[in-house]
Amino acid sequence: LTKFCVKIGLEYLHVACEPPMVHRDVKSTNILLDDRFDAKLADFGLSRSFSVGAETQVATVVAGTSGYLDPAYYQRNRLNEKSDVYSFGIIPMEIITNRSVIERTREKTHIAEWLKVLISSGDIEKIVDPNLGRDYDSNIAWKILELAISCVSHSSSDRPNMSKVVNVLKECLVSENLRTRGEIQDDDSKNFLQLTVDFGTQVTLLHARLGHESHQLSCYVVFL
Repeated sequence: LTKFCVKIGLEYLHVACEPPMVHRDVKSTNILLDDRFDAKLADFGLSRSFSVGAETQVATVVAGTSGYLDPAYYQRNRLNEKSDVYSFGIIPMEIITNRSVIERTREKTHIAEWLKVLISSGDIEKIVDPNLGRDYDSNIAWKILELAISCVSHSSSDRPNMSKVVNVLKECLVSENLRTRGEIQDDDSKNFLQLTVDFGTQVTLLHARLGHESHQLSCYVVFL
């Protein structure tokens, strides 16, 4: 839920903000949780806005955090919203594996390169945090990992935009909610996910009705 919430916040910055904005420092330590576990994307000190109708890329001095920094941006000093996509793609890798972004003891020190090798082996149990035991759906885990890998494609043009990522995560969230409740339903009248966005500083995120239960989750874009 947390990563889904933050991704909605990023989509808001890229699509609904006027002018559009790139965060430039998306990382796990900039995702804050309140006492209800609502996620807040914080620390906009490095953010850049784009004039409406401006070029999709802006020349700028490179800024960000090692490990999360888009290599295409680092090499060319050209910033666009896909740099945030790259940075965010690292976060589900951290969550699923419970491993650090950079580990000097690994043959592949960066988590994305390390995961690509493991994914090619097709063994999900070598990837998922062992503390989870078997309490997860391997199909959902694979889907999120595939999405994360696409987010960190070397070429920014090969990365999905925020809207695409949100759609995939919505599907994963619905599937996980069904799994944890032991419900397998194909009736769209009983199981649906509605996304509503209030284009203020609060993004009202989820209203998912599953059977007879309703759940709502909100996330916030916090300007600090």
